[in-house]
Amino acid sequence: MATAVALLCAVGVSACTTAATVEPSRSASASVRPTPSATPTPTIDPVLVEATRRLDAMTVEQRIASLLMLHYPGTDAAALRSFVDAHGLGGFILMGDNIPGTPEELATLTAQLSADPALPVLTGIDEEGGDVTRLPYDQFAGADVLQALPAAEAQAAFTGRGDLLRSVGVDINFGVVADVTADPSSFIADRVLGTDPQSASERVAAAVAAERGRVLTTLKHFPGHGAAPGDSHDTIPATDLSYETWEAEVAPPFRAGIDAGAPVVMFGHLAYTAVDPAPASLSQRWHDILRDELGFDGVTVTDDMLMLQHTGLPEYADPIENAIRALAAGNTMLLYVLAADPEVSGVDPAALIAGLANAVRSGRLPEELVDADVMKLLLLRLSLGADGS
Repeated sequence: MATAVALLCAVGVSACTTAATVEPSRSASASVRPTPSATPTPTIDPVLVEATRRLDAMTVEQRIASLLMLHYPGTDAAALRSFVDAHGLGGFILMGDNIPGTPEELATLTAQLSADPALPVLTGIDEEGGDVTRLPYDQFAGADVLQALPAAEAQAAFTGRGDLLRSVGVDINFGVVADVTADPSSFIADRVLGTDPQSASERVAAAVAAERGRVLTTLKHFPGHGAAPGDSHDTIPATDLSYETWEAEVAPPFRAGIDAGAPVVMFGHLAYTAVDPAPASLSQRWHDILRDELGFDGVTVTDDMLMLQHTGLPEYADPIENAIRALAAGNTMLLYVLAADPEVSGVDPAALIAGLANAVRSGRLPEELVDADVMKLLLLRLSLGADGS
């Protein structure tokens, strides 16, 4: 097992601080010997210590399961909790079929998802407002309205939305669309916060600032759905847009959201073929760009992995192969919107976990990569538990 500091470097979180060593003055008399400095004592973050302890105690299967955010239908809290516990999941995504009639009922449901309040299951939702609204009690404006209003209106809407989500026990909102398009016929047209890079950037930054301290904001769908025509729910939208054009016309809202402090980025199943023929969700190149060029070091999550299978393309027919490629590319967490029946979903959670664990044991998925992802999520979940979120 790696040391705490080594794991820290792997996940990009600050573990310890040391006092600066003061160099003796060069003008001091040669007869005066400098007093040796006391060796500073590193200050270790207790959350890191606890995360390391928990990681050490986890089997390979448990580590893999902690990287999965899955959905199970229904509003029976006991059944949902049983599903989460049976697989040892790190996250649960709420869909429309999980939402009871009142905010109070939803808060009661989400409070029962976690067996260990100190390490809560990450509870996510797609709550954009407008076209994508899971909560019937979300009356705040969505992008279809906000894209024509000043950025201050986006901040007000997402402040209210963030307060609502926090009150019902949601940790992560997959709700800030950083895509850009001016094409009214685009699949994503009514969901973008701006129809040009500048206006989208202003509203995206405002939405991120609004949700800060309320829920963990997610920017989606990286590297940008607006420039790739088609619906990624059942196709791989593709564009031959150059990297330079992407950087100038598509990247700005993502960059603005990252600069505003967004802690999560969702990767789309989108192919920018001039950069990498593979979908971005399976592309190490796009993960490198996000990290090295846009400076993002937070959590990355895929769009629903079942969408790859829904394309009907033979190269995406195997869910375990898709999952291996997605983790190897650099995603921290994999998302699946499952039905109650694995045959309907097209993937069995137990088989998925076993297949990924076998990939780790065979060396196809580097253990160090998986452990770094697990550690990043453990640190996040323990921090949420400590905050009482």
